[in-house]
Amino acid sequence: MTIEEFEEFYAQAAGRLTGQLYVMLGDHHEAQDVVQEAFVRGWGRRRQLDRDGRPEAWIRTVAWRLAVSRWRGRRRAADAWQRTAPAGHVEGPGPEVVALVEALRQLPLKQRRTMALHYVCDLSVEQIAAETSLSTSTVKTHLSRGRTTLALHLQDPRIEEAPDA
Repeated sequence: MTIEEFEEFYAQAAGRLTGQLYVMLGDHHEAQDVVQEAFVRGWGRRRQLDRDGRPEAWIRTVAWRLAVSRWRGRRRAADAWQRTAPAGHVEGPGPEVVALVEALRQLPLKQRRTMALHYVCDLSVEQIAAETSLSTSTVKTHLSRGRTTLALHLQDPRIEEAPDA
């Protein structure tokens, strides 16, 4: 099948195949997607489609198999989600966590990463240096500056500073 013949075949059959798959699947957008994907796969097999003499049947079969494959993937994902999903309601983060995350967003990216690796992942300065390809002195600088910046952003406005006596 030449390029022109394939283009003509597409123009004549795409709408009809989409309608057929829509009836089979019950979802118009899904039908459009699988028919388009089947035509993309058929493009690489133009010469074989011509020899088979039934290109429309081949496209329809490929589109159906694509739809079935998508269903299986969605079902497996849903089953996996059901197995791993938390059993009950999970509370959202408290105001302290929200404030901490907001303060961390104020840090430059390298400082934020260094702080997370040290305080959340519990890595030593040497481990952080190895993982980030930074020197240990740079890691220490990021930690020091990050703590200073966080201290400024995390001050409780309800607490007044003690007057000088």
